[in-house]
Amino acid sequence: MKIVIANGKHEADFVINMFKDQTKDLIVINSDKNFADYIVKNNKVAVFVGEPYKRFVLEDSGVRDADIFIALGEKDTDNYATCMLAKKEFNVKKCICTVTNPKNVDIFKRLGIDSVISSTYLLANSIKSASSLEDVIQTLSIEEDKIVLTEIVINPTYRIANQKIMDINFPQNATISCIYREPHVIIPNGSTIIKPKDKLVVISTPDEQEKVVKFIQTTNKK
Repeated sequence: MKIVIANGKHEADFVINMFKDQTKDLIVINSDKNFADYIVKNNKVAVFVGEPYKRFVLEDSGVRDADIFIALGEKDTDNYATCMLAKKEFNVKKCICTVTNPKNVDIFKRLGIDSVISSTYLLANSIKSASSLEDVIQTLSIEEDKIVLTEIVINPTYRIANQKIMDINFPQNATISCIYREPHVIIPNGSTIIKPKDKLVVISTPDEQEKVVKFIQTTNKK
């Protein structure tokens, strides 16, 4: 399976790390030379430096007939342009892009993007839960109105600070999808310790969101 990862920073680093051992045909494109060097050093994969919305960059990097193309750039319009170029000119089968403006989810889908995700963290969680690369596209079809994404920075006074996830009795119908601990993105398990200044990214049902926030922000009794 040929997979292309275009642009992105630490979320791209995470996705590349997930895929590099599962496929021998991974293509990475990044317009930031410094971060491209970081990816090469951290993941031991080649990176094509250039703007992925430019035709010659996609041509030179060999994306033609790719199975999955994931655009993780900071600008929604760049991600859209990149995906449409990949689909129309390079016969890419499935295009996925992230957006910072949730309103662009439906718009980009109507304009032809296969999967549009309003958070790169949701992408990370979806890939984590997929049992194989073939499952990724189905996993990414989560309906946005059935889940909510909550980001909370851990204060040192919170009760769950410095605790293992397995020991905190986290609310049902909610999960810590990932932890952003500068400069890393961590996919947690039960043994992961939540540390002060961690940013938790929690996926829950809408009904559970308030309960989850209160649970996380509960402070230690003096």
